[in-house]
Amino acid sequence: MDAVAVTIAFVTYAGVAIGGFPGLALDRTGIARLGAIGMVVAGVLSAQDAVMSIDLPTILLLYGLMVLSSQFRLGGFYTRVALRITTLIERPERFLFAVMAASAVLSAILMNDIVCLAFTPVLLVAVLNAGMNPVPFLIGLAAASNIGSAATIIGNPQNMLTGQLGMLDFRGFFLWCAPPAFFSLGAAYLIIRAIYRKELSRIPLLNGKREAAWPAFDRHQSMKGMIAAAVLIGLFFTDIPREMSAICIAGLLLCSRRMHTRAILGLVDWHLITLFCGLFIVIRGLETTRLPLLMIDSLSSHGIDIRNLFVLTVTSGILSNIVSNVPATMLLTKFLDPSAHTQWYALALSSTFAGNLITIGSIANLITFEQAKEYGIEIGFREHARAGIPVTLASFAIAIAWMVATK
Repeated sequence: MDAVAVTIAFVTYAGVAIGGFPGLALDRTGIARLGAIGMVVAGVLSAQDAVMSIDLPTILLLYGLMVLSSQFRLGGFYTRVALRITTLIERPERFLFAVMAASAVLSAILMNDIVCLAFTPVLLVAVLNAGMNPVPFLIGLAAASNIGSAATIIGNPQNMLTGQLGMLDFRGFFLWCAPPAFFSLGAAYLIIRAIYRKELSRIPLLNGKREAAWPAFDRHQSMKGMIAAAVLIGLFFTDIPREMSAICIAGLLLCSRRMHTRAILGLVDWHLITLFCGLFIVIRGLETTRLPLLMIDSLSSHGIDIRNLFVLTVTSGILSNIVSNVPATMLLTKFLDPSAHTQWYALALSSTFAGNLITIGSIANLITFEQAKEYGIEIGFREHARAGIPVTLASFAIAIAWMVATK
Protein backbone atom coordinates (compact mmCIF):
# COMPACT_ATOMS: atom_id res chain seq x y z
CA MET A 1 0.00 0.00 0.00
CA ASP A 2 2.89 2.35 0.80
CA ALA A 3 4.35 1.79 -2.67
CA VAL A 4 0.98 2.62 -4.24
CA ALA A 5 0.64 5.85 -2.23
CA VAL A 6 4.19 6.95 -3.09
CA THR A 7 3.63 6.17 -6.78
CA ILE A 8 0.38 8.16 -6.91
CA ALA A 9 1.99 11.11 -5.11
CA PHE A 10 5.06 11.02 -7.38
CA VAL A 11 3.00 10.85 -10.58
CA THR A 12 0.74 13.66 -9.34
CA TYR A 13 3.63 15.97 -8.48
CA ALA A 14 5.39 15.14 -11.75
CA GLY A 15 2.23 15.99 -13.66
CA VAL A 16 1.79 19.24 -11.75
CA ALA A 17 5.41 20.15 -12.49
CA ILE A 18 5.11 19.41 -16.21
CA GLY A 19 1.63 20.88 -16.49
CA GLY A 20 0.07 17.85 -18.16
CA PHE A 21 0.64 14.41 -19.62
CA PRO A 22 1.35 13.68 -23.31
CA GLY A 23 -1.76 12.68 -25.21
CA LEU A 24 -4.16 13.87 -22.51
CA ALA A 25 -5.92 17.24 -22.24
CA LEU A 26 -5.23 17.40 -18.51
CA ASP A 27 -4.07 20.51 -16.70
CA ARG A 28 -2.61 20.80 -13.21
CA THR A 29 -6.04 20.90 -11.57
CA GLY A 30 -7.17 17.75 -13.37
CA ILE A 31 -3.98 15.94 -12.40
CA ALA A 32 -4.36 16.87 -8.73
CA ARG A 33 -7.95 15.73 -8.79
CA LEU A 34 -7.04 12.39 -10.37
CA GLY A 35 -4.31 11.95 -7.76
CA ALA A 36 -6.86 12.48 -5.00
CA ILE A 37 -9.24 10.02 -6.64
CA GLY A 38 -6.39 7.52 -6.93
CA MET A 39 -5.64 7.72 -3.21
CA VAL A 40 -9.26 6.82 -2.41
CA VAL A 41 -9.77 4.18 -5.10
CA ALA A 42 -6.48 2.44 -4.19
CA GLY A 43 -7.58 2.27 -0.55
CA VAL A 44 -4.79 4.50 0.76
CA LEU A 45 -7.46 6.75 2.27
CA SER A 46 -11.13 6.21 2.90
CA ALA A 47 -13.55 8.70 1.39
CA GLN A 48 -14.10 10.17 4.85
CA ASP A 49 -10.36 10.46 5.51
CA ALA A 50 -9.92 12.18 2.14
CA VAL A 51 -12.59 14.75 2.97
CA MET A 52 -11.17 15.29 6.46
CA SER A 53 -7.68 15.88 5.03
CA ILE A 54 -8.89 19.05 3.26
CA ASP A 55 -8.16 22.09 5.41
CA LEU A 56 -11.59 23.72 5.28
CA PRO A 57 -10.56 27.04 6.90
CA THR A 58 -8.00 27.59 4.13
CA ILE A 59 -10.56 26.83 1.43
CA LEU A 60 -13.13 29.14 3.02
CA LEU A 61 -10.62 31.98 3.30
CA LEU A 62 -9.60 31.54 -0.33
CA TYR A 63 -13.23 31.44 -1.45
CA GLY A 64 -14.22 34.53 0.54
CA LEU A 65 -11.36 36.59 -0.88
CA MET A 66 -12.20 35.47 -4.41
CA VAL A 67 -15.75 36.74 -3.96
CA LEU A 68 -14.36 40.08 -2.74
CA SER A 69 -12.08 40.28 -5.79
CA SER A 70 -15.07 39.49 -8.03
CA GLN A 71 -16.87 42.49 -6.55
CA PHE A 72 -13.99 44.79 -7.48
CA ARG A 73 -13.64 43.33 -10.94
CA LEU A 74 -17.33 43.58 -11.82
CA GLY A 75 -17.46 47.10 -10.40
CA GLY A 76 -14.70 48.19 -12.79
CA PHE A 77 -12.38 49.18 -9.94
CA TYR A 78 -9.30 47.52 -11.40
CA THR A 79 -9.99 49.07 -14.78
CA ARG A 80 -10.35 52.53 -13.25
CA VAL A 81 -7.03 52.25 -11.42
CA ALA A 82 -5.25 50.97 -14.54
CA LEU A 83 -6.68 53.80 -16.65
CA ARG A 84 -5.56 56.38 -14.09
CA ILE A 85 -2.03 54.99 -14.26
CA THR A 86 -1.97 55.29 -18.05
CA THR A 87 -2.10 59.09 -17.70
CA LEU A 88 1.63 58.83 -16.90
CA ILE A 89 2.41 56.96 -20.10
CA GLU A 90 4.31 59.87 -21.66
CA ARG A 91 6.93 59.40 -18.93
CA PRO A 92 7.86 55.72 -19.35
CA GLU A 93 10.03 55.36 -16.23
CA ARG A 94 7.44 57.00 -14.00
CA PHE A 95 4.72 54.96 -15.71
CA LEU A 96 6.64 51.73 -15.00
CA PHE A 97 7.01 52.74 -11.35
CA ALA A 98 3.28 53.50 -11.06
CA VAL A 99 2.34 50.17 -12.68
CA MET A 100 4.57 48.22 -10.31
CA ALA A 101 3.55 50.17 -7.20
CA ALA A 102 -0.18 49.84 -7.89
CA SER A 103 0.18 46.16 -8.75
CA ALA A 104 2.11 45.45 -5.55
CA VAL A 105 -0.28 47.30 -3.25
CA LEU A 106 -3.43 45.80 -4.74
CA SER A 107 -1.89 42.32 -4.81
CA ALA A 108 -1.19 42.53 -1.08
CA ILE A 109 -4.90 43.01 -0.44
CA LEU A 110 -6.83 41.44 -3.31
CA MET A 111 -4.72 38.52 -4.61
CA ASN A 112 -2.09 38.92 -7.29
CA ASP A 113 -3.67 36.64 -9.91
CA ILE A 114 -6.83 38.76 -10.10
CA VAL A 115 -4.85 42.00 -10.29
CA CYS A 116 -2.84 40.75 -13.27
CA LEU A 117 -5.96 39.42 -14.96
CA ALA A 118 -7.68 42.81 -14.73
CA PHE A 119 -4.69 45.11 -15.35
CA THR A 120 -3.06 43.41 -18.32
CA PRO A 121 -5.55 44.21 -21.15
CA VAL A 122 -5.93 47.84 -20.09
CA LEU A 123 -2.18 48.41 -19.92
CA LEU A 124 -1.56 46.58 -23.18
CA VAL A 125 -4.02 48.68 -25.15
CA ALA A 126 -2.67 51.92 -23.67
CA VAL A 127 0.99 51.05 -24.27
CA LEU A 128 0.48 49.74 -27.81
CA ASN A 129 -1.62 52.75 -28.78
CA ALA A 130 1.16 54.99 -27.49
CA GLY A 131 3.64 53.20 -29.79
CA MET A 132 5.72 51.83 -26.92
CA ASN A 133 7.29 48.46 -26.16
CA PRO A 134 4.90 46.66 -23.75
CA VAL A 135 7.36 43.96 -22.59
CA PRO A 136 9.04 45.82 -19.69
CA PHE A 137 5.69 46.98 -18.35
CA LEU A 138 4.17 43.50 -18.47
CA ILE A 139 7.20 41.96 -16.78
CA GLY A 140 7.09 44.74 -14.20
CA LEU A 141 3.39 44.11 -13.59
CA ALA A 142 3.87 40.38 -13.02
CA ALA A 143 7.02 40.77 -10.91
CA ALA A 144 5.49 43.46 -8.70
CA SER A 145 2.30 41.48 -8.19
CA ASN A 146 4.33 38.52 -6.94
CA ILE A 147 6.51 40.63 -4.67
CA GLY A 148 3.65 42.73 -3.29
CA SER A 149 1.55 39.67 -2.53
CA ALA A 150 4.31 38.39 -0.25
CA ALA A 151 3.59 41.15 2.27
CA THR A 152 0.32 39.81 3.67
CA ILE A 153 -1.37 36.54 4.51
CA ILE A 154 -4.10 37.25 1.94
CA GLY A 155 -1.83 38.29 -0.94
CA ASN A 156 -1.68 34.90 -2.64
CA PRO A 157 -2.82 31.29 -2.17
CA GLN A 158 0.43 29.98 -0.69
CA ASN A 159 0.45 32.75 1.93
CA MET A 160 -3.12 31.88 2.89
CA LEU A 161 -2.05 28.27 3.23
CA THR A 162 0.90 29.04 5.50
CA GLY A 163 -1.14 31.55 7.48
CA GLN A 164 -3.94 29.10 8.15
CA LEU A 165 -1.88 25.95 8.76
CA GLY A 166 0.68 27.82 10.86
CA MET A 167 -2.04 29.73 12.75
CA LEU A 168 -0.13 32.93 12.09
CA ASP A 169 -1.19 36.34 13.31
CA PHE A 170 -2.12 38.76 10.51
CA ARG A 171 -0.26 41.65 12.12
CA GLY A 172 2.83 39.57 12.92
CA PHE A 173 2.96 38.21 9.37
CA PHE A 174 2.72 41.71 7.89
CA LEU A 175 5.37 43.20 10.18
CA TRP A 176 7.83 40.43 9.30
CA CYS A 177 7.13 40.01 5.58
CA ALA A 178 6.29 43.56 4.47
CA PRO A 179 9.78 45.14 4.91
CA PRO A 180 11.64 42.64 2.66
CA ALA A 181 8.75 42.81 0.18
CA PHE A 182 9.03 46.62 0.12
CA PHE A 183 12.79 46.61 -0.50
CA SER A 184 12.47 43.82 -3.05
CA LEU A 185 9.91 45.87 -4.95
CA GLY A 186 12.33 48.79 -5.10
CA ALA A 187 15.12 46.50 -6.27
CA ALA A 188 12.87 44.95 -8.93
CA TYR A 189 11.96 48.38 -10.29
CA LEU A 190 15.60 49.47 -10.50
CA ILE A 191 16.63 46.20 -12.17
CA ILE A 192 13.84 46.24 -14.78
CA ARG A 193 14.39 49.93 -15.48
CA ALA A 194 18.12 49.35 -15.96
CA ILE A 195 17.63 46.34 -18.24
CA TYR A 196 15.03 48.06 -20.42
CA ARG A 197 16.25 51.65 -20.19
CA LYS A 198 16.86 51.88 -23.95
CA GLU A 199 13.70 50.00 -24.81
CA LEU A 200 11.06 51.70 -22.69
CA SER A 201 10.12 53.98 -25.57
CA ARG A 202 10.98 51.69 -28.47
CA ILE A 203 8.38 51.53 -31.23
CA PRO A 204 7.03 47.96 -31.56
CA LEU A 205 6.64 46.23 -34.91
CA LEU A 206 2.86 46.23 -34.58
CA ASN A 207 0.83 49.13 -35.90
CA GLY A 208 -2.72 50.45 -35.59
CA LYS A 209 -5.03 51.32 -32.75
CA ARG A 210 -6.29 48.58 -30.50
CA GLU A 211 -9.47 48.56 -28.53
CA ALA A 212 -10.82 46.23 -25.88
CA ALA A 213 -13.95 45.86 -23.81
CA TRP A 214 -13.73 45.79 -20.03
CA PRO A 215 -16.14 46.42 -17.16
CA ALA A 216 -17.28 50.03 -16.87
CA PHE A 217 -16.50 51.79 -13.61
CA ASP A 218 -19.39 51.64 -11.14
CA ARG A 219 -18.75 54.00 -8.25
CA HIS A 220 -21.37 52.44 -5.99
CA GLN A 221 -20.18 48.85 -6.49
CA SER A 222 -16.52 49.82 -6.19
CA MET A 223 -17.19 51.75 -2.99
CA LYS A 224 -19.10 48.76 -1.67
CA GLY A 225 -16.05 46.60 -2.37
CA MET A 226 -13.67 49.05 -0.70
CA ILE A 227 -15.79 49.23 2.43
CA ALA A 228 -16.00 45.43 2.52
CA ALA A 229 -12.22 45.14 2.11
CA ALA A 230 -11.56 47.70 4.86
CA VAL A 231 -13.93 45.93 7.25
CA LEU A 232 -12.39 42.57 6.44
CA ILE A 233 -8.83 43.74 7.04
CA GLY A 234 -9.99 45.28 10.32
CA LEU A 235 -11.50 41.93 11.33
CA PHE A 236 -8.21 40.21 10.53
CA PHE A 237 -6.65 42.14 13.42
CA THR A 238 -9.16 40.67 15.87
CA ASP A 239 -9.42 37.19 17.37
CA ILE A 240 -12.23 36.21 14.99
CA PRO A 241 -11.07 33.33 12.73
CA ARG A 242 -10.02 34.75 9.36
CA GLU A 243 -12.05 32.27 7.38
CA MET A 244 -15.22 33.22 9.28
CA SER A 245 -14.61 36.91 8.62
CA ALA A 246 -13.97 36.29 4.92
CA ILE A 247 -16.97 34.05 4.40
CA CYS A 248 -19.31 36.48 6.20
CA ILE A 249 -18.12 39.42 4.09
CA ALA A 250 -18.55 37.27 0.97
CA GLY A 251 -22.09 36.44 2.03
CA LEU A 252 -22.94 40.11 2.48
CA LEU A 253 -21.54 40.94 -0.96
CA LEU A 254 -23.73 38.27 -2.52
CA CYS A 255 -26.80 40.07 -1.08
CA SER A 256 -26.86 42.57 -3.93
CA ARG A 257 -29.79 44.18 -5.72
CA ARG A 258 -27.82 44.73 -8.94
CA MET A 259 -25.07 42.13 -9.21
CA HIS A 260 -26.38 38.66 -9.87
CA THR A 261 -24.99 35.83 -7.78
CA ARG A 262 -24.09 33.91 -10.94
CA ALA A 263 -21.98 36.83 -12.19
CA ILE A 264 -20.03 37.09 -8.93
CA LEU A 265 -19.50 33.36 -8.45
CA GLY A 266 -18.63 33.01 -12.12
CA LEU A 267 -15.38 34.87 -11.42
CA VAL A 268 -14.40 32.62 -8.52
CA ASP A 269 -11.42 30.46 -9.50
CA TRP A 270 -12.98 27.07 -8.87
CA HIS A 271 -10.04 25.40 -10.60
CA LEU A 272 -7.62 26.74 -7.98
CA ILE A 273 -9.92 25.65 -5.15
CA THR A 274 -10.15 22.17 -6.70
CA LEU A 275 -6.35 22.09 -7.05
CA PHE A 276 -6.00 22.86 -3.33
CA CYS A 277 -8.47 20.14 -2.34
CA GLY A 278 -6.78 17.55 -4.56
CA LEU A 279 -3.30 18.33 -3.24
CA PHE A 280 -4.46 18.20 0.38
CA ILE A 281 -5.70 14.65 -0.23
CA VAL A 282 -2.60 13.53 -2.15
CA ILE A 283 -0.25 14.81 0.53
CA ARG A 284 -2.33 13.21 3.29
CA GLY A 285 -2.07 9.91 1.41
CA LEU A 286 1.70 10.36 1.18
CA GLU A 287 1.88 11.06 4.90
CA THR A 288 0.43 7.63 5.67
CA THR A 289 3.65 6.10 4.32
CA ARG A 290 5.79 8.13 6.75
CA LEU A 291 8.05 8.91 3.79
CA PRO A 292 8.19 12.67 4.48
CA LEU A 293 9.37 11.98 8.05
CA LEU A 294 11.98 9.51 6.82
CA MET A 295 13.24 12.09 4.33
CA ILE A 296 13.67 14.68 7.06
CA ASP A 297 15.51 12.19 9.26
CA SER A 298 17.80 11.32 6.36
CA LEU A 299 18.59 14.96 5.68
CA SER A 300 19.22 15.60 9.37
CA SER A 301 21.65 12.68 9.51
CA HIS A 302 23.66 14.41 6.78
CA GLY A 303 23.68 17.72 8.66
CA ILE A 304 20.92 19.35 6.60
CA ASP A 305 18.19 20.86 8.73
CA ILE A 306 15.14 21.81 6.66
CA ARG A 307 14.03 24.07 9.51
CA ASN A 308 17.13 26.20 9.18
CA LEU A 309 15.89 29.43 7.60
CA PHE A 310 18.58 29.54 4.93
CA VAL A 311 18.10 25.89 3.96
CA LEU A 312 14.33 26.33 4.00
CA THR A 313 14.52 29.41 1.80
CA VAL A 314 16.76 27.78 -0.80
CA THR A 315 14.74 24.55 -0.78
CA SER A 316 11.50 26.47 -1.17
CA GLY A 317 12.91 28.50 -4.05
CA ILE A 318 14.10 25.44 -5.94
CA LEU A 319 11.02 23.30 -5.28
CA SER A 320 8.65 26.16 -6.15
CA ASN A 321 10.16 26.36 -9.62
CA ILE A 322 9.94 22.61 -10.13
CA VAL A 323 6.37 21.90 -9.07
CA SER A 324 5.01 25.48 -8.64
CA ASN A 325 4.78 27.37 -5.37
CA VAL A 326 1.40 26.12 -4.08
CA PRO A 327 2.28 22.39 -4.20
CA ALA A 328 5.78 23.14 -2.87
CA THR A 329 4.40 25.12 0.05
CA MET A 330 1.81 22.49 0.83
CA LEU A 331 4.54 19.84 1.05
CA LEU A 332 7.09 21.88 3.01
CA THR A 333 4.58 22.94 5.69
CA LYS A 334 4.60 19.33 6.88
CA PHE A 335 8.18 19.75 8.07
CA LEU A 336 7.91 23.03 9.98
CA ASP A 337 7.74 23.63 13.71
CA PRO A 338 4.23 24.98 14.53
CA SER A 339 5.64 27.13 17.33
CA ALA A 340 8.43 28.69 15.24
CA HIS A 341 6.52 31.32 13.29
CA THR A 342 9.65 32.65 11.60
CA GLN A 343 9.96 29.39 9.65
CA TRP A 344 6.45 29.88 8.27
CA TYR A 345 7.17 33.51 7.40
CA ALA A 346 10.35 32.46 5.57
CA LEU A 347 8.49 29.78 3.62
CA ALA A 348 5.73 32.17 2.55
CA LEU A 349 8.23 34.84 1.52
CA SER A 350 10.60 32.56 -0.39
CA SER A 351 7.91 30.56 -2.21
CA THR A 352 6.35 33.83 -3.40
CA PHE A 353 9.61 35.49 -4.44
CA ALA A 354 10.53 32.30 -6.31
CA GLY A 355 7.61 32.91 -8.67
CA ASN A 356 9.61 35.56 -10.51
CA LEU A 357 12.48 33.28 -11.51
CA ILE A 358 10.97 31.65 -14.62
CA THR A 359 7.81 32.07 -16.65
CA ILE A 360 5.99 29.09 -15.14
CA GLY A 361 7.03 30.04 -11.61
CA SER A 362 3.71 31.69 -10.80
CA ILE A 363 0.17 31.82 -12.11
CA ALA A 364 0.42 35.63 -12.23
CA ASN A 365 3.19 35.34 -14.86
CA LEU A 366 1.16 32.95 -16.97
CA ILE A 367 -1.99 35.07 -16.76
CA THR A 368 -0.12 38.20 -17.86
CA PHE A 369 1.82 36.62 -20.70
CA GLU A 370 -1.06 34.52 -22.03
CA GLN A 371 -3.25 37.63 -22.29
CA ALA A 372 -0.41 39.43 -24.07
CA LYS A 373 -0.46 36.75 -26.80
CA GLU A 374 -3.97 37.86 -27.74
CA TYR A 375 -2.46 41.22 -28.76
CA GLY A 376 0.43 39.67 -30.66
CA ILE A 377 2.99 40.14 -27.86
CA GLU A 378 5.18 37.12 -27.12
CA ILE A 379 7.21 37.01 -23.91
CA GLY A 380 9.20 33.81 -24.01
CA PHE A 381 11.26 32.01 -21.40
CA ARG A 382 14.50 33.78 -22.30
CA GLU A 383 12.96 37.25 -22.40
CA HIS A 384 11.36 36.81 -18.99
CA ALA A 385 14.50 35.25 -17.50
CA ARG A 386 16.45 38.32 -18.62
CA ALA A 387 14.75 40.28 -15.84
CA GLY A 388 13.26 37.47 -13.75
CA ILE A 389 16.54 35.89 -12.68
CA PRO A 390 18.21 39.07 -11.36
CA VAL A 391 14.95 40.21 -9.73
CA THR A 392 14.60 36.87 -7.94
CA LEU A 393 18.24 36.76 -6.85
CA ALA A 394 17.95 40.30 -5.47
CA SER A 395 14.73 39.42 -3.65
CA PHE A 396 16.25 36.32 -2.10
CA ALA A 397 19.34 38.27 -1.03
CA ILE A 398 17.12 40.85 0.66
CA ALA A 399 15.04 38.12 2.30
CA ILE A 400 18.11 36.35 3.67
CA ALA A 401 19.57 39.65 4.92
CA TRP A 402 16.27 40.34 6.67
CA MET A 403 16.34 36.90 8.30
CA VAL A 404 19.84 37.51 9.59
CA ALA A 405 18.92 40.99 10.85
CA THR A 406 15.83 39.78 12.71
CA LYS A 407 17.30 36.56 14.07
